[in-house]
Order: sequence, then structure tokens, then C-alpha cells
Amino acid sequence: MKVLVLGGDGFCGWPASLHLSARGDDVVIVDNFSRRRIDEELGVESLTPIRTMVERRAAWKQISGRDISVVELDVAQDYRGLLDLFRDERPDAIIHYAEQRAAPYSMKSGKHKRFTIDNNVNATHNVLCAIVESGQDIHLVHLGTMGVYGYGTAGMAIPEGYLGIQVPDGDRVIETEILYPTNPGSIYHMTKVLDQTMFAYYAKNDDLRITDLHQGIIWGTNTIQTKLDERLINRFDYDGDYGTVLNRFLMQAAIGYPLTVHGTGGQTRAFIHIQDMVRCIEIALNNPPAAGDRVKIFNQMTETHRVRDLAALVAELTGAEVETVPDPRKEAAENELVVRNDGFLALGLDPITLDKGLLMEINETAGRYADRADLSRIPATSLWTKNQQAGVPASRADGQ
Repeated sequence: MKVLVLGGDGFCGWPASLHLSARGDDVVIVDNFSRRRIDEELGVESLTPIRTMVERRAAWKQISGRDISVVELDVAQDYRGLLDLFRDERPDAIIHYAEQRAAPYSMKSGKHKRFTIDNNVNATHNVLCAIVESGQDIHLVHLGTMGVYGYGTAGMAIPEGYLGIQVPDGDRVIETEILYPTNPGSIYHMTKVLDQTMFAYYAKNDDLRITDLHQGIIWGTNTIQTKLDERLINRFDYDGDYGTVLNRFLMQAAIGYPLTVHGTGGQTRAFIHIQDMVRCIEIALNNPPAAGDRVKIFNQMTETHRVRDLAALVAELTGAEVETVPDPRKEAAENELVVRNDGFLALGLDPITLDKGLLMEINETAGRYADRADLSRIPATSLWTKNQQAGVPASRADGQ
């Protein structure tokens, strides 16, 4: 299978590209390398040293004997280049990661809000439009987010994308299904809601085959392939904009920084290990919808946890201190979250759940590269509104 991986240089795109190449797919990475430029903008690097794409490709060729092609292209801005690429490469499938992925970054300022909307919405629509204009039958797999649902269950488990409803109509009741009502909590999450609406339209109007993966928060850093050689190592973001909560806790523990729990820590979130993420991509590719089907939606998560419980677990394992800090987000202090994930389980996913050994492996990885950490970048300082405060621990008010 020929697969284009849009955004293949990123935190999810790189390990997914290697996983698909390892299973024998012909992989073409398409990226404008904006994530590396955002590192420069924020003044912070991945905790793990990320090699250039030239070095990454050479290392993979040396280890696996397989080539990964790379095309530098801005999916959101260069529509003609994207269409020509589809016509030249004639892919069987496209994996779409080419979106700015951080909620805090999307809320930093008006500039960042506008960039996130412009980049993410344009990228998705360009991909959809180019598939139609190319005239090809391409399966599009998109990495979405559980955040389209918001963080609450309305007293029930969140279904996979579609909600069965009953509508009173006089003396009868009409049964139908609708997309589950959205409730985005950031500009980033709102772009994923807009993506979902565009997918529904193009599947209906143009018979595009689309799979939308509503993913939970990723924990873990490396997959089977990225662990083969340090030159293949994946990103480890720990800063307040791009670091995911559990990875941040493990990094903070490794360097002796207090675990920063926002507000009460009562936020319940959905999680998935990064190895399961790449496995879900493979399952989605192997089980495409038919032309004319509605968008196939999976809840790509394996478990839910309350943030303060995760902090307590990491503290127990590592001896780290836990410190509550102001919550920079405008969100409920406490929420429940129950999620259905029957789709991937039925198709053979054997989930990797929170494991003490895996947690300590991440902690040890963080400790290995501790000298690369900039402690001033750890607190979450992007504010949802002027009424929020930065998540700086009182014991580290100087940022160090």
C-alpha cells in the first residue's frame, strides 16, 4: 500500500511512518517542518535530541533496508503542489496529521488563534478538495481528538461519533442518528470540530472514504521502531504548550521538579499509549469504509484517568512532590468521563494500559536527557482568558 503521511515529521507522524514502513507500506512523508520552527519560536527543544530528516531517513534505511520518501510542502497553503503530489504519487491512503496539535499554543494570543484556524482548517479542506479534484479513490485517515466531545458524559458513555436520538413528531417518535454534539474547549479543539463537519459533507457529497480518529492524550514517547536507534528517537515535549500531562509528570519527577497539578486535578481525561496509536492507524488502514458510507469514527483511547490520580501514581513511583497550581484553562474543576471504544477492540486492538514498568521507562528516558531541560519552560503559561492565571508552582515562582 502506498501511504502519504501528512505531518510525518511530528510527534505522532514520525512513529506512524516508521510503523507503516516496517510492515511493508510504501511511505511518503509530507511536511513543511513547521513544528521545528515552533520550537524556535517558543525557545524550547524536545527533551530528546531530534535528528534532521536526512539523518532520520538514513538511519531507517540502514536499520530496515527500507526507504521513506520525503516531500517538503505546506499542505495548508500550497494547494497546487498538493494536488500535483496526489496525481504523481497516486496513494492508496493518506494519514492526515498536518495540523497544529496543541491546545495551549492555540490560545497563546490572537496571532496563535488565527494561525491555528488558518493552518488546520485550510489543511483539511485542501486535502479533501484535492482528493476530489484528483479523481482518485483514496482512503483518508485523520487524527482527530476526544476533545471534540468536551469533557463530560451527560450521564452516559460517549459513543463513537454518532448519537442515536428520538425526535417527537406529533403522535409519533422518529428515531435517527446525529453526530454527537460537540463542545470544544479551545481553538485547537474547535478546528477538529470543523474538520468533522467537512468530513461529513465530503463523504455525503463526493463519496469520499474517510476515517476520523478521536484520539485521547498520548503517553509514552517511543515505539518498537523508534527505540531501535537513537537517531530514530521520537519527540519528548515537556513544555507547558506541547507537553502531554503524563509525560510532563514523569519528566518533572526525573529532574526533581514538583508535579504541577492544575486546579483541583479533578479533570478526567482519556489516554492512549503511543504504541497503540500507531497500531490503531494500521487497523484503520486495514478496515476502510466503502465509498458512499458515512464517515467511520473511532474513539482512539484505551483508558480514562483523573489528573490528580496520575500525579499520585507518579509520586508514589518516584518520590516526587505534588504541587497544585492555578489552572490556565477555562474548564470545569471536576468532570467525569466515560467513553466507548468498542470499534478498535472489536478489530483486535490489545490495549497497553498504565504499567509501572513503562512509566519508569519514560521517567528514565527523561532523566537521561535531563541536562537538555529548560525549567523555565515547564509551567503552562498560555491563558484561556484574562481571568486565568499561569500554572507556576509557588515553590518555583522564579520559573526555575
